[in-house]
Amino acid sequence: MKRPTIHDVAAAAGVSRGTVSRLLNGDKYVSPAARVAIERAISETGYVVNRAARSLVTQRTGSVVMVLSEPHEKLFEDPNYSTLIRVAIRMLAERDLSLVMMMAGDEGDRERVVRYVRGGHADGVLLVSTHAGDPLLDALGGGPPAVSCGAVIGRETVIPYAAADDRLGARQMTEYFVGLGRRRIAMITGPMDTPGGIQRLEGFADVLGRKATKRLIAHGDWTQASGERAMTELLERTPDIDAVFVASDLMAAGALAALRAAGRRVPEDVAVGGFDDSSVAVSTHPPLTTIRQPLAEMAQETLRLLLALIDGAGPVEPVILPTELVIRSSA
Repeated sequence: MKRPTIHDVAAAAGVSRGTVSRLLNGDKYVSPAARVAIERAISETGYVVNRAARSLVTQRTGSVVMVLSEPHEKLFEDPNYSTLIRVAIRMLAERDLSLVMMMAGDEGDRERVVRYVRGGHADGVLLVSTHAGDPLLDALGGGPPAVSCGAVIGRETVIPYAAADDRLGARQMTEYFVGLGRRRIAMITGPMDTPGGIQRLEGFADVLGRKATKRLIAHGDWTQASGERAMTELLERTPDIDAVFVASDLMAAGALAALRAAGRRVPEDVAVGGFDDSSVAVSTHPPLTTIRQPLAEMAQETLRLLLALIDGAGPVEPVILPTELVIRSSA
């Protein structure tokens, strides 16, 4: 069966081929009547846009690449990424754009990402979980517009971003522990080359001041296993801990496992607080008191910034979203 062409659409709609072409290429100056007729003709004929041909005219690829700067396994372990991907797919589909997922967890991955983007295969780049000093950030310079879900640190060139107020959230959790009368409050941080790792520790220290000593701080890498290791380390170093703020729900799940193994009751002996309010927070035993960062709204704002830049908007300002304390049974 012959595949319908743009000529078939034009004939069915009763307009010129040029009018159909202008509509398909995003021209705003097509009359409402012609637009309705063309859209009906496309539906009736089953015409499918030839993206390769259209890209030659529009200089657009019809796709956005999402780059996750973490090892591959974290994509499947951390539920935050699924929220971002779901929102991105929905918002891009509304613009008839496709999402391409690429990993940049090591040097080889980064090189592939740079070749792909510099090869003109994407209209925009959505960066996720960037680290300070990541060479990918500079390597992508001069290419299509790039934005980040989460702040970007340690770089002179500003990359637009949408992020939760990590420092505020950490203060909210630490103040809550102080209000409960907890006296030996520890923290498990995220990686210290990430905005979440740095800013959540800063919020913790804002509240405790000199009490936020190195003995009460251990570091994780956002994984559940690292939270378990860090909690074990803290208990060995300072066994009289009576509260711990963990910089992600996933790491907090690991901390709960370590506390159970050590025979510590939660929250009677040690109160535990997380950060994210992801699906993990309601699946732990006991359910986690945590800081809710508006993940879906962050994703929406990140995509809004990227689409504005793709459409030719001038500089866009970063978006910082507030966090909220969610109290459950762990503290």
